[in-house]
Amino acid sequence: MFDVLMKIFGNKSEKKSGQIAKERLQVVLIHDRASVSPEIMEQLKNDIIAVISKYMDVNKSGMEISLANDADSVALVANIPVHSLHHSRR
Repeated sequence: MFDVLMKIFGNKSEKKSGQIAKERLQVVLIHDRASVSPEIMEQLKNDIIAVISKYMDVNKSGMEISLANDADSVALVANIPVHSLHHSRR
């Protein structure tokens, strides 16, 4: 599964547009196989942002959420850029 994640989120600066398009298609196919609609993924992203924002200042536009699967499981993969922590909350 790590290989799939590295292909999806690896160093994009060296990739050609065809490779990037292929990886995006792989993400779409993973979502389809997991039976999660784009609307549900967007709601999930918004919910995660709402919860994490209570504790951290995050870059919402830079956030990436996807599903990755192997033969017997599906994993939620989130890349969430954090600007700072809210230290006053407990």
